[in-house]
Amino acid sequence: MTNLPSFKIQPLGEISNEFLKINISTFSDATHFVANLNYGRNQNKNDLKTVFIDNCGTCSTKHALLKKLADENGFSQVKLILGIFKMNSKNTVAISETLQKNNLDFIPEAHNYLKFENQIFDFTNPNSKSSDFESDLIIEIEMLPNQISNYKVEFHKKQLQEWLNKNEEIKLELEDIWKIREQCILDLINHKN
Repeated sequence: MTNLPSFKIQPLGEISNEFLKINISTFSDATHFVANLNYGRNQNKNDLKTVFIDNCGTCSTKHALLKKLADENGFSQVKLILGIFKMNSKNTVAISETLQKNNLDFIPEAHNYLKFENQIFDFTNPNSKSSDFESDLIIEIEMLPNQISNYKVEFHKKQLQEWLNKNEEIKLELEDIWKIREQCILDLINHKN
């Protein structure tokens, strides 16, 4: 089993400096800090420092923050990944009721995580592990921290539309499935905090 590099954080950029300000001096400590933050949406996904201000984050902001930290410290081989996986009641228990109410077995969900030497690392919450979703992955792409807003949403919506097109028995429009997906995210936020 590969481990992420646990480098000493240098004052080499704004994200590194934010971690150093709160006495977090290694990448390993930064991953623990991020995993233990509450799960919640940030006020401004385009400014990763809001994770520190809001004292919470989603899979997007938490992993983009760690990717930026790794990049600032010369560890660009730590990759930020966008995976689309089949979010179902088995791998995401909190959404069971919403899926059942809408007669869906799963929804293709966009999830961010890190990859290093082809191994997945998930710091969405303290109990996150790749086995929660890895076997349900549909597609993975590498992305940049500044792509977690518009790019991620557009890519996700495109994947959802393709899924709806292939599954004509699902009598829903993209707008409908997005609303159901938003309810699933609320279920997660309410469940995890």
